[in-house]
Amino acid sequence: MALSEEERKRLEMLEQELASTDPDLDRTLQSGAPGKHTREAAMVHGLLTLVAAFTLVIVGIATELIIIGAVGFLLMMAGAHWFIKGLGLYTGPEETRHET
Repeated sequence: MALSEEERKRLEMLEQELASTDPDLDRTLQSGAPGKHTREAAMVHGLLTLVAAFTLVIVGIATELIIIGAVGFLLMMAGAHWFIKGLGLYTGPEETRHET
């Protein structure tokens, strides 16, 4: 549904008023939802890393090369960390919020 000319003008006035009274909030709103894309990207990277690492573990077992299996295992741990961080179950030190 399109806005009428009067509604558009009111909206622009509200945006200008917000920008002048609270510039920090205006910047935050202009940048979009904080952390949404970061969390989704962390989940995707974590899942892809888990799949690739599992493949490395299987290759390490098949070729009997311990180093490949060990690298795969370490990558699995990193992938699991990224996936859990993307789910929002992990709150690290940089994400802790202090209530005032």
